[in-house]
Amino acid sequence: MKTYTKRAFIFRNPAIQKEIASLNPVTEHQRIVYLLTAYEFPFDMVRALELALFHTYASPSISGLLQKTGEFVKRGQKRYDDTGILIAQFMQAGYDSELGKRAIDQMNKIHGHYRIANEDYLLVLSTFVFYPINWMEANGWRKMTEDEQLALFLFFKEVAQRMNLSDIPESMEALKSFAEHYEKKYFRFAESNKVIADATVKIVEDWFPSFLRFAVKPVFAALISESLRQAFAYQKPSAFFCKILEMSFQIRKYFLKYITFKLYPTEISNSHYRTYPKHEFTIETLGPEYIIRKK
Repeated sequence: MKTYTKRAFIFRNPAIQKEIASLNPVTEHQRIVYLLTAYEFPFDMVRALELALFHTYASPSISGLLQKTGEFVKRGQKRYDDTGILIAQFMQAGYDSELGKRAIDQMNKIHGHYRIANEDYLLVLSTFVFYPINWMEANGWRKMTEDEQLALFLFFKEVAQRMNLSDIPESMEALKSFAEHYEKKYFRFAESNKVIADATVKIVEDWFPSFLRFAVKPVFAALISESLRQAFAYQKPSAFFCKILEMSFQIRKYFLKYITFKLYPTEISNSHYRTYPKHEFTIETLGPEYIIRKK
């Protein structure tokens, strides 16, 4: 597999976009997703998928299950790291690779411990497709091309099939329509929504020095839609705060168009996980301990 290096240690390598443009999104979407994740948008892809999961907590059936397990409240950072590693594994290695198959199998093992509605799975699928696309359009250093968007959809459609989901929408338009219908039908305030949203905010707050933590919840509230704020009982930050945040992203866009501070490539092996500072994990040890212990 071809790898790339930065120009003069800091400047983006345009050869990556050239390779992506040369690939067929239908037959080579695994390579496209890898290049987007490891080179083009490593930081932004993680942020987008974080918000994607946050979005799903507006569904009481999803947040209710997460509250019942207690994992987010009691072991939030571990839950965050385990989920991130499993997703990164099949996005990095591909869903048909040995490591990718093991990661998906482990997710299936974890999810199989609970009763989860097929439509809840499909909602998560929709957020994993549309949040990265929308994030790059609003905040990324460039937008995703139509081929990249299609590749992302086809990639997660294949993952969904390997997770044994049914009634998977056959097109991006159908998936978007499903998500809109689901949200109108199910999104509403529930105490479990707020509990899980607050637990997620707490995870992120702990990443920062104490004097900066006050800004984390307002940033989340500014980045989500009004319907989600209502589902979490969050208040929209002031117009001034939102404008400052928007301006910060615009300034960031300009510089990141030319330079990048992320490693080439950014992969699990060179990423930091707070729960596993020395990478002392295997795919099969990721997940709630009471599930891992079961043979």
